[in-house]
Amino acid sequence: MVESPDTDWTDVRLHVVTGKGGTGKTTVAAALALALAAGGRKVLLVEVEGRQGIAQIFDLPPLPYEERKVAVAPSGGDVYALAVDPEEAMLEYIEMFYGMRRAGRALTKMGIVDFATTVAPGFRDVLVTGKTTEAVRRRGKNGRRIYDAVVLDAPPTGRIARFLNVTQEVAGLAKVGPIKNHSELVNGVVKSRETAVHLVTLLEEMPVQETLDGIGELRSAGLPTGCIFINMVRDSLLPQAALDTAVKARFDPGELVLGLKAAGVADGAQAVAMAEALAEEVAEHAHRTELERAERESLAGAGLKSYDLPLLADGVDLAGLYELAESIRTQGAA
Repeated sequence: MVESPDTDWTDVRLHVVTGKGGTGKTTVAAALALALAAGGRKVLLVEVEGRQGIAQIFDLPPLPYEERKVAVAPSGGDVYALAVDPEEAMLEYIEMFYGMRRAGRALTKMGIVDFATTVAPGFRDVLVTGKTTEAVRRRGKNGRRIYDAVVLDAPPTGRIARFLNVTQEVAGLAKVGPIKNHSELVNGVVKSRETAVHLVTLLEEMPVQETLDGIGELRSAGLPTGCIFINMVRDSLLPQAALDTAVKARFDPGELVLGLKAAGVADGAQAVAMAEALAEEVAEHAHRTELERAERESLAGAGLKSYDLPLLADGVDLAGLYELAESIRTQGAA
């Protein structure tokens, strides 16, 4: 097993990735796992929401409840994936702490397991976070960690603090016994220096506000914040001077007319109509760029390191996933 590379998160073994729906949270989690595995490392990518998003991203059939290799990282290294099933996790829990897996199967048939994981969602969260942190702690016969890092594709930002902090709440309710011990063990990993909660956002008002709110909730709960991944970033196509002019509504379509004529693209009335349409697009682009700049300043106020991930012109496929992983590595985030 190779040593951890010198990155911004060298000491982190559990990377929790959250974000508002639609920001590309699962995509970024998968790309981060690839980036962390690059160069001969072994990384586990965990999904807990039951959406089979990891299987879709890697173009695979639905994942079973077992750790399965799903990708080879750049320059060697392996990414394994696990779709956590709360029912199976509970059976493991019963076997681990009570040695009663057969009894657990009987409870499943009676519907008690389904009741426990559905009616008591806090217990469900303890099970899935427990399975994830067990993978972080697990060691081989040689005493070394099985995985160099674990990436958790976590619930959305709106409930991430409660999801991660539920083990502390359960530990407080269960005064003694295996449940309390298990909860405290999980909580010890989640709130340690080995964990970092990364947030994925877009440069839009609602995702940025939810990201800032999420950071505040994480800090209030004493949970370790990591970085902000700004996803789907588009490069400006115009120089800053042109953007400033367009924002102030001083952009002259006449200059475009002259340019279109000089380039032989259009002439006369056609050139004028085309220039007016282009001027509108320039104004829209300038206003969007200005709004994105303002949102970026708001994010900077949170005091967390941020990384830009490009908008993929051809959408998210395997090639795009590796492109995002390379961007993450180039910026020193893995």
